[in-house]
Amino acid sequence: MTRVLMVCTGNICRSLMAHAVLDQRAREAGVDIVVDSAGVSDEEAGNRPDPRAQRVLREHGYEVPDHRARQVRAEDFADFDLILAMTDTHLARLQRLHRRAGAAADVTIALYRDWDPDGTGQVPDPWYGDYSDFIDTLECIERVTPRLLEDLRA
Repeated sequence: MTRVLMVCTGNICRSLMAHAVLDQRAREAGVDIVVDSAGVSDEEAGNRPDPRAQRVLREHGYEVPDHRARQVRAEDFADFDLILAMTDTHLARLQRLHRRAGAAADVTIALYRDWDPDGTGQVPDPWYGDYSDFIDTLECIERVTPRLLEDLRA
């Protein structure tokens, strides 16, 4: 069973939304994976998902995971097969943490939008925006999920 970790800054918006969408779509498709999410910062640790993220997920038919924000831990590099960063900054931070952790595990650390049919780049951060920014973020996640799921199924 493949284990996937989504990572953003605080783990209350982007990574949580990607976690929710992939988890639900995988269950619907009968793909046996484990999905979790975390942040590179401990700033939001213990907090529930942003209410705007919860609203957008629910309004688009997704279940909101019973999740509390957490920071990436050294053991995540051994516990997960695929760790996906929402931005280049997150990717660089994860790569540094991986080296520091001395993790010898065979983990793939990649940029989430590498699976985006519309191109690579950053998953937009809706935190400072309004409801429409959360919609934009969800649309990006919904573009990535089918391709990611296809690779995970193989």
